[in-house]
Amino acid sequence: MAYLVPSEFVTKMVDAGESKIFMSTRDTVIRAYMAGAILTLAAWFAVTMGVQTGQPIIGAILFPVGFCMLYLFGFDLLTGVFVLCPLALIDKRPGVTLGGVLRNWGLVFIGNFGGAFTVAVMAAIVCTFGFSTPPDKVGIALGHIGEGRTVGYAAHGINGMLTLFVRGMLCNWMVSAGVVGAMISTTVSGKVIAMWMPIMLFFAMTFEHSIVNMFLFPAGLLLGGKFTIVDYLVWNEIPTVVGNLVGGLAFTGLTLYTTHVKTAPKRAVGLTEQASSARSRAS
Repeated sequence: MAYLVPSEFVTKMVDAGESKIFMSTRDTVIRAYMAGAILTLAAWFAVTMGVQTGQPIIGAILFPVGFCMLYLFGFDLLTGVFVLCPLALIDKRPGVTLGGVLRNWGLVFIGNFGGAFTVAVMAAIVCTFGFSTPPDKVGIALGHIGEGRTVGYAAHGINGMLTLFVRGMLCNWMVSAGVVGAMISTTVSGKVIAMWMPIMLFFAMTFEHSIVNMFLFPAGLLLGGKFTIVDYLVWNEIPTVVGNLVGGLAFTGLTLYTTHVKTAPKRAVGLTEQASSARSRAS
């Protein structure tokens, strides 16, 4: 796999965050649009495979193909820049500001949503023969996903909101691990293997991914799901975005950065321990 040690790939993480902050508006939006479209096309594919086989785990096993494609093409997801861009700010890279980080997040959000919504409309057209027939089995499944993961949370009130937030944290812990995984190898096969594992885990566990949800819920609404746009925003998208930010940055970005770049001083060996060690060697 041509493995890189942590100190090397964490430096690559900071470099990547810096590069994305200074990227032009045009390139940022286009790359984000394509990332949202490819990832959500894979989500549609995964749901289709789950419906056709009756085994959701099959969809989870196959879903990472979309993540691998978009990463190898150099496209950007909001969940990835949530982790990478703040590291460039924390590392005090020249010219990097909080405003630059927030600008990148905003542009990537817009691009991701545009790509995901495009695929949602396409899925609705395909599942209904251009809205001329009732939704097929896949369309019905998409509608039910939207219901269960909006009003399903709302039915539990504050406890449902907490569960949603934690699922968002867990999701980007794994997704950002996939982003980092691609940096630990210099070969395509190594990158794909390292990305595949955590992405499969998050999808199989039905954690909440803000960009996948930008497809699932608009598609669900177009296909007759019994929930509203407000339900989608309040009882899914907004808490999921916050959970994705906290989980990815706290569990992946900051832990790697603080222990492999800004490491703490090594523990000093006391005089007593030194003397004991010397006596042991002498004997």
